Amino acid sequence: MHTMSLIKFLIPATRPAGRHLLAALLLSALPFTATAAGSIEAGQAKSAPCAACHGPDGNSVNPDWPSLAGQHASYLIDTLRAYQDGRRDNVLMTSQAMALSEQDILDLAAFYAAQQPAPLAADPELASRGERLYRGGNLETGVAACIACHGPTGRGNAPAVYPIVAGQHAAYAAEQLRLYRSGQRTSDPQQMMRNIAALMTDEEILAVSSFMQGLR
Repeated sequence: MHTMSLIKFLIPATRPAGRHLLAALLLSALPFTATAAGSIEAGQAKSAPCAACHGPDGNSVNPDWPSLAGQHASYLIDTLRAYQDGRRDNVLMTSQAMALSEQDILDLAAFYAAQQPAPLAADPELASRGERLYRGGNLETGVAACIACHGPTGRGNAPAVYPIVAGQHAAYAAEQLRLYRSGQRTSDPQQMMRNIAALMTDEEILAVSSFMQGLR
């Protein structure tokens, strides 16, 4: 049976939060199909053009640009491919990604995955509400808990291509949630992130993004 058909068969017609949680658990068991491994050394040499936005070691100093240090290679590979095939669109990133070969993508992913992320802190005024939403969702409105896909410490799931969200800039994470909510970002399989973000308020987005920034 096709993977998504199997998931639809196994997941009952229940509340969105329940469907998202079950889908996450099922997808997390699926293997990520990777090609040949990348080279950290080659990736470092090829990362020079990326350093202006993402920092020489993948730790961005601009909160509007994502930090890449320590991110799962599987997610970085998928992201760069998404810019190439149109699943994601950004004036700067699309033009950069289109110039990359498949080996370039593998090498860059290997380099950034091997870097040490710099710790960041959460806004103490937002962290408590953000933690409740991250760990328990919002049962009243159907917002699923982030922990289902991204784990208790925000480490994501490499085989399922769920990114590490711990330590990511809150400003960048919040903007991505808003893009999912508006439908401008469509790179999420089966609209999982769009379905969740569509139910989130601006305040919830800011709170959970701040909490994730402080996760370690």
